[in-house]
Amino acid sequence: MSFDRAAIEQKAMRMRADILKMITLAKSGHPGGSLSSVEIMATLFFGDVMSYRIDEPKWHGRDRFVLSKGHVAPVLYTSLAHAGCFDMTELATLRKMKSRLQGHPDHLALPHIEVSTGSLGQGLSIAAGIAYGLRTEEKGNQKVYVLLGDGELQEGQVWEAAMFAAHAKLDNLIAIIDHNDLQIDGHLDEVVSLGNIADKFKAFGFEVIECDGHDVNALKQAFDDAANIKDCPCAIVAHTTKGKGVKFMENEAGWHGKAPSDELCDLALNELDIVTCNSDSASKSASLDEGVR
Repeated sequence: MSFDRAAIEQKAMRMRADILKMITLAKSGHPGGSLSSVEIMATLFFGDVMSYRIDEPKWHGRDRFVLSKGHVAPVLYTSLAHAGCFDMTELATLRKMKSRLQGHPDHLALPHIEVSTGSLGQGLSIAAGIAYGLRTEEKGNQKVYVLLGDGELQEGQVWEAAMFAAHAKLDNLIAIIDHNDLQIDGHLDEVVSLGNIADKFKAFGFEVIECDGHDVNALKQAFDDAANIKDCPCAIVAHTTKGKGVKFMENEAGWHGKAPSDELCDLALNELDIVTCNSDSASKSASLDEGVR
């Protein structure tokens, strides 16, 4: 696996299409925050950043990934499917009874998921615990990546975890903040202002990197720089747009937990830069098209 900007950008577009189709088919889900974090996930999984083995999900030498904002599970599921962890056609089972792809990640259902998440504010604590355990073992240089939403930073537990991570000098912990400036009730400043997120993490003892969360080159550089930080954890503040790639969803809080209609899904797919129906992704996940196109 090596870094190929064009390939990752193409992968991101296909992931966007999959997210839109699977949420539309399920008639339930969170498209806005899933779409804002697509490039982050595409770079992590396909940009020569994380070490993992498809056929050995519990390989001890792997890097760990924790999706703290568990409601955007569709972006994790499509990442895992594109990585080959399960067949693309399974994406069509999102949120269905007995499906392995529930509305929030379930580590008992899918071995490639490190931990079940969904209650916001807990992911950084879990990731810090994993990072501390790995460092204590001294058996490798595994990194722990955790993706948080900016709205969940309003949870006090996040900052308790941040204090611990800095105190323990967890330089194998990399927190990624999907900073799209929207949560279910509106803009952050209208709900509970967080002020300057970068400055907050710095005050808690983190090294902070800010970047454009939709620029895969910038993300790759941020991840590479974060991996070389010593004696403290790192926070990557990725500036993103909620609903990125779909004009009628962009910067609209209403798409935090609302599935598009079939007609709106068609409109959204037509906005993407690839012809979704002819893409490799679509041909491998034809069942996603049932009831959508």
